[in-house]
Amino acid sequence: MNTIKKEVVNVNDQNFEKLISTGVVLVDFWAPWCAPCRMQGTILHEVAESTGDKATIAKLDVDDNNHTAARYNIMSIPTLILFKDGKPVNQFVGVQSKDTLVRHIEKALVN
Repeated sequence: MNTIKKEVVNVNDQNFEKLISTGVVLVDFWAPWCAPCRMQGTILHEVAESTGDKATIAKLDVDDNNHTAARYNIMSIPTLILFKDGKPVNQFVGVQSKDTLVRHIEKALVN
């Protein structure tokens, strides 16, 4: 059986709008120096494996991409925003469980 491992995509100010424009996309606004962000990063890989090709899981480093972070008023990290066809449908502040994120992604897929 050939299994494709779904990866978490790194996104930046330049490609952010294109990435979120279609489908369901979960974006983690984070920074490498943030310990809770690193914990969330591990969970994101599990979410990516669970959702497969149904949704895109992405990370945006707020230190290197402050234009996008400012546009979405990111004040605390980690902050995760779930987009559907370019529009935010959920926002989470702080570390979120795999189950919580997968549940909200699945809900966005059917709505």
